[in-house]
Amino acid sequence: MDKTAYLILENGQIFEGKAFGAEGAVTGEVVFTTAMTGYLETLTDPSYYGQIVVQTFPLIGNYGVIPEDFESSGPAMKGYIVREVCDAPSNFRCQGKLDDFLKKSGIIGLYGIDTRALTRIIREHGVMNGRITTDKNEVDMAEVQSYLVKDAVASVTTGERYVLKPEETKYKVVLWDFGAKMNIERELVKRGCEVTVVPGSTTAEEILAMNPDGIMLSNGPGDPAENVGIIAQLRKVSESGIPIFGICLGHQLMALARGGKTMKLKYGHRGANQPVKNLQNDRIFVSSQNHGYAVDINALPSGGVMSYENANDGTCEGIRYLDIPAFTVQFHPEACGGPHDTNFLFDEFIQLIENKK
Repeated sequence: MDKTAYLILENGQIFEGKAFGAEGAVTGEVVFTTAMTGYLETLTDPSYYGQIVVQTFPLIGNYGVIPEDFESSGPAMKGYIVREVCDAPSNFRCQGKLDDFLKKSGIIGLYGIDTRALTRIIREHGVMNGRITTDKNEVDMAEVQSYLVKDAVASVTTGERYVLKPEETKYKVVLWDFGAKMNIERELVKRGCEVTVVPGSTTAEEILAMNPDGIMLSNGPGDPAENVGIIAQLRKVSESGIPIFGICLGHQLMALARGGKTMKLKYGHRGANQPVKNLQNDRIFVSSQNHGYAVDINALPSGGVMSYENANDGTCEGIRYLDIPAFTVQFHPEACGGPHDTNFLFDEFIQLIENKK
């Protein structure tokens, strides 16, 4: 963990630090998360596919690696940048060091740089590409500048259908996996849902043939508009009358399926301290978020009204549909790690299912 390494941004700025994790070089979209806890959940969140993630909280790795806290089978991100990495973790659940975990997972890391300065650059100039390397001379700047996150959902979705059963089945829910965090499954099972997780490539006919009581649209990575096939299938599913609840990418895909538009944010919302406002009662909730795109408030989907807005920048954080039994949110009500303020939305989904029965 003492080898000199660099982050080279597409604008030519260079940050010098030390390498940790896997060896090699990697190019990705550099983003930051303001979460103060939950680095394991961040590392294993499929929504970070194709990105180099910067932690703004300075000390990372202090409680080691705890597999029970993972949100997927392993990291999907390209690289990981921290101010200080702890090499002597202390926690009764700890099963290893962060450095060893990154090596095993093939994730290239960089520590010892000024993450505050890097974050300010991204906030001022917007998300940009970068390359982590130990050799400044091997960098092809044209390649770095042209990098795009592609085929994101296809790269992280489950390869096959599987079923999770509660102790007592009350409802049958299809979880359409676009890069789902495991805690979405846990929250549904906790409420008596038999959850059938299906790949992103599943057709509307296949989903409807399961005759589910409800359909859950998961979070996931990448540009939502890239998923033309999924959007077409979702349009058919949305017309079925089956209750639908969408989170993050699922929220964006639903909007696109119903005629809305999405846009890329300057630097996105990533962290466990994002304030959202319920437009029905003016109540503020603290939420966990991880997204670089948003539904355009000037091009909302057919039959949809904005239900939540971001208290910082006024962007769309939720849509309730008036013509179909569906609602979606841009934030994570399963919030693991993060605040539990909006966990009640899973109960609203169950109530939607009950109302339809």
